[in-house]
Amino acid sequence: MVQSVGKRVNMALSRCGKCVRSLLHEPSKLVFCRVLQQGWIERFAGAKRYLLSEDVIRLQDFQQRKLAVAHLATGSKGNYIEMFNQKLKSKKLILRDDLKLLLHLCQTADDMVIARDAIHRYHAENRNLAFGEFKFGPVFMRLCYELSLEDMAAATLTDETMGGFFNDSTSFNIAMDMLFTKGSHESTLKVLETMRKQGLSFNSDTLMLASGTCYKLNTPESYRLCIDLLEGSHVKGFYICRRAYCFAVALALRQNDIEKAQLWYSAIMSSDSRLCQNLKIVLLAMSGATTEAISILSEALRPECPSFVRKPEFSQEVVDLLLSRSEDGPEMERLEQIVSQLQQAKQVTHQTLDSMLCYTPMGKKKQELVMGKRRISRRTLQSTLMSE
Repeated sequence: MVQSVGKRVNMALSRCGKCVRSLLHEPSKLVFCRVLQQGWIERFAGAKRYLLSEDVIRLQDFQQRKLAVAHLATGSKGNYIEMFNQKLKSKKLILRDDLKLLLHLCQTADDMVIARDAIHRYHAENRNLAFGEFKFGPVFMRLCYELSLEDMAAATLTDETMGGFFNDSTSFNIAMDMLFTKGSHESTLKVLETMRKQGLSFNSDTLMLASGTCYKLNTPESYRLCIDLLEGSHVKGFYICRRAYCFAVALALRQNDIEKAQLWYSAIMSSDSRLCQNLKIVLLAMSGATTEAISILSEALRPECPSFVRKPEFSQEVVDLLLSRSEDGPEMERLEQIVSQLQQAKQVTHQTLDSMLCYTPMGKKKQELVMGKRRISRRTLQSTLMSE
């Protein structure tokens, strides 16, 4: 029966888009989806990403596929998981499609224990074979992400017997993002070291997660690691994203290495973002260039700007740092006036610099959707004006 149910996985995955749309628009159909446990739908909204965008994590897409598979496998989930467990105990051969279906039916931590044992067996049986285009690693990591099983994710990735199974940077990046979210920064570095030992390339997301972890640890050792990673990647010609540099600048400032912070800030191609502007103020204040920092705040005052144009914003803690560094100085009175004007214009926020650094980026799909809405709005406005 395991194999007969397993044969439906490809059909389930291929039909997931239509099925999910139907379920979302007709919630009453969920009554018939007996494989869904209480609270599973709620977990869709509860699992959150952190430093990586949805384009990388693809958690929502994965959860929709799980929902579609569960709907098409109505009534089979409980029996299937248990029968798969019996199959493991009897040491029967595990087929690829059976494993794919198992991963898409997992809903609990207990299910994930069976899934973990299954991928261990599958890897042992197929160690010298290519898995084809389908990659199990990211699927397993997304399951761990959804169910908040960061310890299982880290332990499975760093297990030496699983070498070669997670042969893609996406699996490691998802795990590191999950561990970063949970504050398990030492474990994040262990996953990074495992990735290096296996010879996998560090992409821009990997470097960003690594520099963010080093920033959070804020130790001399993590600072040296951050320097080695970024300088090594720069020498090799790898792309280093703006956010990785921002984490590195913030870490250098924490370590009171103004020279290195200035060097990394100068490497940022586009520094007109709110985060970069706040880092610039901190950098100038700590280097003693308070006059230049005050000029940046002064230029941010734009009373003539239309209300729909977003004005620069500065963190209160950044402003406070500049005030303390300018205390008893010749421009203190002017700075206080500028700060007062910025506060009246609501350009001073209580958001910390740390929260600006650790934000969840908007994915490309969402950006395209927003831009599409803007284009539609403009066309609508234009047609309205023409008709008038």
